[in-house]
Amino acid sequence: MKHTVLLIRTKPDFDFTTTVYSHGWCSLPPFVLQRSSTLLERVFTLSSGVVILCTFTGRAGTIRARVSARHALSSRDRAEVRTLSSRCFRLDEDLAPFYKAIASDPQHRWIAERRAGRMLRGPTVFEDLVKTICTTNCSWALTTAMVTNLCKTLGEPFESDRFAFPTPRALAASSERVIRRTIKVGYRAPFLLELARSIDSGKLDPEQWLDPLIPVDEVYRSLRNLKGVGDYAAGTMLKLLGRYDYLGLDSWVRAQYYRLHHGGRRVKDATLAKRYQAFGRWRGLLFWLEMTRHWYDQKFPIV
Repeated sequence: MKHTVLLIRTKPDFDFTTTVYSHGWCSLPPFVLQRSSTLLERVFTLSSGVVILCTFTGRAGTIRARVSARHALSSRDRAEVRTLSSRCFRLDEDLAPFYKAIASDPQHRWIAERRAGRMLRGPTVFEDLVKTICTTNCSWALTTAMVTNLCKTLGEPFESDRFAFPTPRALAASSERVIRRTIKVGYRAPFLLELARSIDSGKLDPEQWLDPLIPVDEVYRSLRNLKGVGDYAAGTMLKLLGRYDYLGLDSWVRAQYYRLHHGGRRVKDATLAKRYQAFGRWRGLLFWLEMTRHWYDQKFPIV
């Protein structure tokens, strides 16, 4: 096994720990979180076909990526690792306008102080879409099981117990029977299969949704047109695309909101949405951070 260490520079407002724990992706394969040391591992399949294991740790001003591979990495491989890492940790995202928008509210100053707001994501929109669909209408334990089965069944192996996330082609080449019975995604099976086949055939290119010049409402409609993607899933995906205009409501965040702002009493979604309207294009991110503030105060109890 060959090992390479890469140091990846980060912005002054980047915090490794708050990004890793920003939501549950850190505990879904191919990510593996070593909680005791806030060390994040991840298997990637590079475009050259090389399968690698990256071990990420945070340092002042940098992310340290220790790359393990069966053979020495080429310069192109190393450059791709940097690109993938930047994508996952949102290193190019500028949160200064967000921090400015909430700076006048004392209740929200903690966000900038803790350099919170970046949400960990996968290296492809496809991966984030599949994972998001696997969070709908089920427990977190079931989501974890589905994603784990997906990687083990269709992902490229790094070692006997570590696998990359499957490509659209690998999923497209499978069958609904396998996806239902082996990966055990239930009713989501035809949705995931259609998504993978649309991408593999070139009919759908979800990576285009990262383009900030595409109006957010257009991206939202494109997401909602996908089978298995409702309002919650579309709103969640928009956050992972760096677009925060939608709240992405599900039963968990609604319950959190009722508890925080209405003593547990239910209110209409329109009442909930009105509270965040003044924050414009940042309202979805502020809402998410409000609902998860206790993770920061309680040392991230999500995993």
